[in-house]
Amino acid sequence: MLSITAEGAPPPVPDRMNLAAHVLAGAARWPDRVALQLLRPQGAERWSYARLEAAVRGVGTGLLRAGLSPGDRILMRVGNAVEFPLVFLGAIAAGIVPVPTAAGLTEGEVARLIPVIAPRLIVAGAGLALPAAPPCPVLCADRIAAMAELPPCDWAMGPADRLAYAVFTSGTSGRPLAVAHAHRAILARAMMRDGWEGLVVGDRMLHAGALNWTYTLGAGLMDPWVAGATALVPVAGVEVGQLVLLARRFDATILAAAPGVFRQMLRAGMPPLPRLRHGLAAGESLSPALRDAWRAATGTDLHEALGMSECSTFISGSPARPAPEGTAGYAQPGRRVAVLSPEGVPVARGMGGMLGVDRGDPGMFMGYLGDDATGAARTGGDWFLTGDMVSMGADGAITYLGRADDMLNAGGFRVSPLEIEAAFGAMPGLGDCAAVEQEVRPGVRVIALAYAGPSPIGEAALAAFAETRLARYKQPRLFLYLSALPRTANGKLNRKAVRAMIAESPPRT
Repeated sequence: MLSITAEGAPPPVPDRMNLAAHVLAGAARWPDRVALQLLRPQGAERWSYARLEAAVRGVGTGLLRAGLSPGDRILMRVGNAVEFPLVFLGAIAAGIVPVPTAAGLTEGEVARLIPVIAPRLIVAGAGLALPAAPPCPVLCADRIAAMAELPPCDWAMGPADRLAYAVFTSGTSGRPLAVAHAHRAILARAMMRDGWEGLVVGDRMLHAGALNWTYTLGAGLMDPWVAGATALVPVAGVEVGQLVLLARRFDATILAAAPGVFRQMLRAGMPPLPRLRHGLAAGESLSPALRDAWRAATGTDLHEALGMSECSTFISGSPARPAPEGTAGYAQPGRRVAVLSPEGVPVARGMGGMLGVDRGDPGMFMGYLGDDATGAARTGGDWFLTGDMVSMGADGAITYLGRADDMLNAGGFRVSPLEIEAAFGAMPGLGDCAAVEQEVRPGVRVIALAYAGPSPIGEAALAAFAETRLARYKQPRLFLYLSALPRTANGKLNRKAVRAMIAESPPRT
């Protein structure tokens, strides 16, 4: 049996639509329901569906009055604040293209992104870095409140395939790329709600990530509003210890974060969360040990999703169909995926290969801004090549093996770093780890394990532990203790940085 699956059909794509109008359609049905709460330790700011829609369309009017035209691009330098959704959806409502960026970028990093975006306007929050001489006007985010009071703009309707917004990849495996998404992308998210999130009317979704991240932007904001739920958004500066208390205080029914953030929550101590139904994990692989620890601490499950900025999530477990232990779950209803050989053909089930997603998926990106050639290189025939190495079981469950460029070569054998990390996840005193390759002399590479925990562990103990759980060729030969593993602003493990740290401070055998 071949590793290819089609879980139903994707939702139909209309000839004309507007993504923001689709997201905020609930304002007519639930005008007084709370759509958004901005959480602080001191309390919360509430926005109803009707108020949110009016403010979004008012900002759309303000942007048009500022001289922008449909199709123009806006560079967003806005953190976790109400101005973020108002500008993002307000621009789309008026046919303008927003491009959010991470709040923590430096002046130099922003300067390198500007030629890719070619913005007509920059919207900037207080204290966020900008180039000394921006190439276009800069609108201070504190002026957005006045725009929100303006008369509503008309919804800019048009072909579903036209550009709606762009987001940057994390850049952990190279330079960040500006991923261009069409208005139709929001329709694909219905498959995620059914096949991963389990969102229903009245849910209260608390997402721990930064709003510029596609994971947060989708699962934390747009999906709850389409479903008639409430988005709980911690403002900038809320720490993990405060986050779990806010989840209890504001009755979160679903928590969403990267696995690294869930790990920090458990270390901070979990209070009882009587309203919590489950958690959602994405951004990096969810280890079985972390999932078990979460279950023990909360009495709820974590449901993992596999995806990327180019097509968001497409493989996942869900409350209705939890992922079997050790797997990432199943293709979401409506998705068509395959596990492909180097020649681009589906392999037999049980064999490893690269995960491909049907290029006809409504959530598939349009390409990369300023880099169309790169976009073409990521596709193979009818399939978009994700770069994720996986295998498909007889029942269709997908086991994630790692990124293609993260796979380890140990004595001629290809080894998934996740298998090694999962084995060490059960070791007492070891809180977090990352397996990478290390060149010890020209042409000779071995597996190295960087790990974090309360204190260093003897290398003899680490080696002995590996001997009981891993075949000889999978056992790390080098170990390096770090106070904390390097992660991105969204909590994703940065393997490139791990490799650089090991190269700078070679561990002893």
